[in-house]
Amino acid sequence: MRFPGIRLLVFAKAPVPGQVKTRLLPVLDATGAAELHARLVEESIARFTAESVCPVELHCAPDAEHPLFRALVRRYPIQCQVQQGRDLGERMGHAVDQTLADGHWPLLVGTDCPRLDAGVLVEACEVLAAGHNTVLGPAEDGGYVLLGLRQPAPELFQDMAWGTDRVLAATRQRLAERGWDWRELPSLWDLDRPEDLLRYQAMG
Repeated sequence: MRFPGIRLLVFAKAPVPGQVKTRLLPVLDATGAAELHARLVEESIARFTAESVCPVELHCAPDAEHPLFRALVRRYPIQCQVQQGRDLGERMGHAVDQTLADGHWPLLVGTDCPRLDAGVLVEACEVLAAGHNTVLGPAEDGGYVLLGLRQPAPELFQDMAWGTDRVLAATRQRLAERGWDWRELPSLWDLDRPEDLLRYQAMG
C-alpha cells in the first residue's frame, strides 16, 4: 500500500431504477440507467483497487444491503460504510470528519468518472503527502470529481448547490477565503448527460 495514511472514500448510490442516472433517461430507460450505474460503480472499484494506492472504503446509500454492494465487498479489498446525513453535503462532511478523527486523510470520489484511475489517485495522494491542505480534481461540467483534505473544512459541504455547474467555483472561493494552499489536477469528465454516454461508449 503506497499511501496507508490516506483513505479513498468512494460515494455510491444503490442502482435502483428511477433513482440513478436520471439525466440519461431521454436515451436510456430507468432499468438501463440503473444497469449503467451499477457497471460504473464496479468499474470504478476495480480501477481504484488495482494498484494498492491507498485503502478504499465504499460509502453506500441508502444502506449497504443491495446485492451489488455485497458482491463488491466479497470481490475486492474494500470496506463498506453507510452514508449518514440528510443530503450529499452532510453525508460527505460526516465521512470526512470521521476519517480525519480516525487519524487519516480523506480523498472523496464518486463513481461517474471513467477516466479517474489509479494514476490520478497517486497524483492526488502525492499532493496531500507533500503538505498541501487540499487537492481538487475539477470536472468539465463545473463540479469536481475528487476532493482530498488534510484538515476539517465544514464550509465546503454546507449550503452548496450540488449537481450544478457552480460547485467547483464555490469550492475554490471557499478555499481561498480560508487562505488554504491547494492544488488542482487536470480536469476530467463525468458521465451524466447523453453526450457523456457517447464518450463512454467510444472508450471501448
